[in-house]
Amino acid sequence: MRTSLLLSLVILTLPALNAQNDWPSYARDPGGQRYSLLKQINATNVSKLVPAWNYQMMKNEGQTRLSQSIPIMVNGVLFVGYPVNRVAALEPETGKVLWEFAGKMIDQKRSNLGSMRSLAYWPGDKQTPPQIVFGTPDGELYSINAKTGKPNPGFGNEGVVNLRTPEIMNGFPNIHYGLNSAPFVYKNLVFTGAHNIDETGSKGPAGDVRAWDLRTGKLVWTFHTVPRPGEMGHETWLGDSWKKVSGANVWTFFSVDAERGILYMPLGSVNNDYYGTDRPGANLFSDSIVAVDAETGKLKWYFQVTHHDVWDYDMPVPPLLFDVVKDGKKIPAVGAMNKVALLFILNRVTGEPIYGVEERPVPKGDVPGEWYSPTQPFPVKPPPLTRLSFKYPDDIAKVTPEHEKACLELLGKVDGGRNRGPYTPASAEGALVMPNNYGAATWGGGAFDPTLGYYIINTTDTGWWLNTSRLDSDPAAPPESPRLFGRPPGSPRVAVAVNGWPCWQPPWGRLTAINVNTGDIAWQIPFGTMEGVPAGIKTGASNLGGGPMTTAGGLTFIAAALDGMFRAFDSKTGQELWSVKTKEVAHANPISYMGKDGKQYIAIAAGSTFLTYRLP
Repeated sequence: MRTSLLLSLVILTLPALNAQNDWPSYARDPGGQRYSLLKQINATNVSKLVPAWNYQMMKNEGQTRLSQSIPIMVNGVLFVGYPVNRVAALEPETGKVLWEFAGKMIDQKRSNLGSMRSLAYWPGDKQTPPQIVFGTPDGELYSINAKTGKPNPGFGNEGVVNLRTPEIMNGFPNIHYGLNSAPFVYKNLVFTGAHNIDETGSKGPAGDVRAWDLRTGKLVWTFHTVPRPGEMGHETWLGDSWKKVSGANVWTFFSVDAERGILYMPLGSVNNDYYGTDRPGANLFSDSIVAVDAETGKLKWYFQVTHHDVWDYDMPVPPLLFDVVKDGKKIPAVGAMNKVALLFILNRVTGEPIYGVEERPVPKGDVPGEWYSPTQPFPVKPPPLTRLSFKYPDDIAKVTPEHEKACLELLGKVDGGRNRGPYTPASAEGALVMPNNYGAATWGGGAFDPTLGYYIINTTDTGWWLNTSRLDSDPAAPPESPRLFGRPPGSPRVAVAVNGWPCWQPPWGRLTAINVNTGDIAWQIPFGTMEGVPAGIKTGASNLGGGPMTTAGGLTFIAAALDGMFRAFDSKTGQELWSVKTKEVAHANPISYMGKDGKQYIAIAAGSTFLTYRLP
């Protein structure tokens, strides 16, 4: 009897143990926390980390976009995706290749649009073995056997579903449509967003979110991200401007409240990015977090972060789910953020702001026929995590006298930059817009430490000259969808910098921890280093690629910064505890897992190489 009881206890413990050791999705848990339960590596020994093994990811001839993939680790196998359309199954303790898969590339012109930002895993059922699911820049969805690397014949057409359906392509079969981030698996469904080309006219393939049956590849539901007549939000598109609009797409990652069955969709802007003369109105559901029933796609609630976007201020930051303890009550919450790095902490069941939101007046532009929203939403708490305005000459950088003088001269030529605060619009003469179109925060997103209640995220203080004018012709846009206004064709994304240093006061990059139980900043430090800065001056640096991971060992691991350093910080204080220089910049998020050898590993994709670290 006792032997039987002990055996039952062991069997019951195994799934929990495996779950603790694994990293089964892009953020480990459905809610996107990127928190590892492992604590073998901690603040007292992290400085002893050493390289374990690496895996050379293939570089295709002419392929310039390197892997941004977040690997996954399930049941003792590590799965790594990388451009173009490739997946490798590796032994997690040694890097030994178990199998490799190469999907076809239909159009080589689209190859540089594929970042392979992670994979999805489905455990399968009685009819279907466990699967690895991923999307391609060609608009195909693959399902391959997790054990063998062979396509699943029961899924779509021999393991492939064509996402470029007539309903989605909107009558524009030659305009790009694909996936550049991982799909998301919940129960027997896989959710797909889209990658749409930005700088076209407003018309093109739709950005709709869809759910597919993992057993068959058949479409289960579609959510129209640009509402049609009779649907909630349609009134925010004046006239017929809603027809065949491209964009309002999820190009990064979904999150799910698995207990409640709610899917959270972070939607981007609609086309064109920098003008909206042909789409008057607030333009729901662009630049919104939208919550739907995961099994039916039925709308539950939405919150729009930017009204009538003319800056390309998408919502690339994945929604992050956590609980807030406020006034003695536990509130289920979701953190939503766009490129402006404003963190909106919302009740994830109702969508109501937990710390309040204010609609504040913003500057109006002068583009003929443009529809400008008079206000934009700002959270009462926490404060902005990045610089959103610039005042000349008070905010000129004073890192060195030479740099200060050069920046004064540069900005003095254009009326001090013509920045008018947050949401400064473009104009024909140009203006300093902060942040720029890459944003202050992006797809790398944040991580959460549930023991501290800290939401931790990296941001970059960015800005650029943005001018817009009427375009007589535009060879860069497809003839089916020409641009009316916008940045002049071929105009560079001009940073307001001298010799690579921004012209505003640092920090130029930050790592911030927000206490979600108060809405206050717990700590904030300059993150990254800038080449040539005088010793002792901590300016921070650009870090727009990748994000953090937290662990039960009290650590936050992050690479991302352009200085090529992979670092570990004390999650409670922000103190740097370990760093290592990587050969290539790691524009990806790290993960952690426990090997069968009893060692905890830290792993990250760095350019063309996959790297791992462990204690000696």
